[in-house]
Amino acid sequence: MSHNLTALVTCLSLLVFFVLSFLVGRARGQYNIEAPATTGHPLFERAFRVHYNTMEGLTWYLPSLWLFSFYVSDRWAAAVGVVWIVGRILYARGYLADPKKRGTGVIISVGASAVLLLGALIGVVIAVVR
Repeated sequence: MSHNLTALVTCLSLLVFFVLSFLVGRARGQYNIEAPATTGHPLFERAFRVHYNTMEGLTWYLPSLWLFSFYVSDRWAAAVGVVWIVGRILYARGYLADPKKRGTGVIISVGASAVLLLGALIGVVIAVVR
């Protein structure tokens, strides 16, 4: 069984994370926030929070993505992973513009992660019971 689509979506997810880290670095320079400071200008803090929150989300999204791929479907894992990516992009755009506009992206990305985790759990339980 091939997991090429899940691997591709994993790479794209990590690329989104990399771009968010670049935005933090750029904001750090733009607003003269020297490392290791994580506070300062509000626009820097937004970029930092977007990056950090995405890192927190990756900790359960990526394992769930791969477990779903193994126990349910590579194609469906990749499709839901793309939804997660879209959610994180919407989250970042909304949060960077105005923190009150992050809700849609949060709902989409957390929802996608929850689908992956629940689907993986069901798939694992079915495999164990067989």
